[in-house]
Amino acid sequence: MAKTALKTIIRLKRQVRVRKKVRGTGERPRLNVFKSARHIYAQIIDDTKGVTLVACSTLSSGAFDLGYTGNVAAATHVGKEIARLAIEKGISSVVYDRNGFLYHGRIKALADGAREAGLRF
Repeated sequence: MAKTALKTIIRLKRQVRVRKKVRGTGERPRLNVFKSARHIYAQIIDDTKGVTLVACSTLSSGAFDLGYTGNVAAATHVGKEIARLAIEKGISSVVYDRNGFLYHGRIKALADGAREAGLRF
């Protein structure tokens, strides 16, 4: 088995384990994060209704001036942008779902950017 396939399987097992405990409600929706090699995606989800309330990524229009989008600076930008959009919709507090990724690097930078912009975890 290839190394990347094994790492993906381990991440998916971690995702299932965390997702058992982390649920988004109407009062505290879930901030879900996904990262690929080039981009990072974030969305705020209300699990009781099953709807996405706010979404943002490095593919959004505001991220084109960043240049390279697979780094910590781009993740911080997405964190600040998702927090700004959430506060506009009246969402001030969320549950952070790191989607099985380890909490460092771009995942941590997105969370720090969202906290800096006023979102509470």
